[in-house]
Amino acid sequence: MNIEIEPYSDSMSETWDEFVWNSNNGTLFQTRKFLKYHPAERFEDQSLVFKKKNQLVALFPATVRYENHRKILSSHRGASYGGIVTRSTVSIKDSFQIVELLIDYARENGFKGIDLTPPPQIYFTKPTNYVDFALMVNGFGYKKREISSVIPLFFQSDEVLETFTPESRRAVRRAVKLGVTIQESDRFDEFYAILQNNLNMRHNVKPTHTLEEIYLLKKIYPDRIKLFGAFLEDGTMIAGVIMFNCNEKVTLAFYISHNQHYQQYRGVNYLFFEIIKWAISQGFSYLDFGIFTVDMDPNWGLGRFKESFGALGVFRDTFLKYLD
Repeated sequence: MNIEIEPYSDSMSETWDEFVWNSNNGTLFQTRKFLKYHPAERFEDQSLVFKKKNQLVALFPATVRYENHRKILSSHRGASYGGIVTRSTVSIKDSFQIVELLIDYARENGFKGIDLTPPPQIYFTKPTNYVDFALMVNGFGYKKREISSVIPLFFQSDEVLETFTPESRRAVRRAVKLGVTIQESDRFDEFYAILQNNLNMRHNVKPTHTLEEIYLLKKIYPDRIKLFGAFLEDGTMIAGVIMFNCNEKVTLAFYISHNQHYQQYRGVNYLFFEIIKWAISQGFSYLDFGIFTVDMDPNWGLGRFKESFGALGVFRDTFLKYLD
């Protein structure tokens, strides 16, 4: 083999991030700049780099997890997307070598399995399934195939309303009639209170991030993490969406929430009308709503809600291979 594998070290952080931003399928979730917001003790990092003639050809942001006392080499659990990051020029032969090296490394270091969750194809600069194919040929299967809702943004800003369902169009017009306004905002604490209350009431869960972590991420990526709020005429925030600009192609709606007491104002519908227009103006090709399935169990209501804005479903795959 002419490709070599080695563990990541902190001295590589700048080189790593530069590779991610120039890769075919990198996102902010795979950068060290993003991953380092996690406290060091939260995850056991086991990230790997692949080199050819001493030049990076691939990265694998990874951590250790345990499953029934088995040590698993896993896509970094502090990121929505992980998987093997490659350049757009990676060949089929190199893809196979990378996967075979990954399996050999895992076996030699006592791992009993490997799982990884690459970004969906919409995040790729150039579409390719070389790595997926190499994984399947080398004994990986699908651990799960979630569905992520995405809006292809291949239309003009003045056509946005036409892509909505009639019900969603009426909701936007109602919001406008009632004087709701949409603004980018730095009132993360106000939105977080809405989010916390909503998640607790509907699902009895907490947000993925603490408020302090959201502020930290905003500080790390000020131009890539944005809060859009829906406001009444008196300045009350009634709904909000935190967008993560993951790469040059895709912006992701990471948090969506509204105050139940003001539901009649249809703030979320109006928010996405304006956010979609903003995303088009910024040159994004897709808006990712995130998954509406959990362990392949659909939330039908959430799916319909996202479809009302013209969203369709794409796979968010997790691959798994046991090494026993």
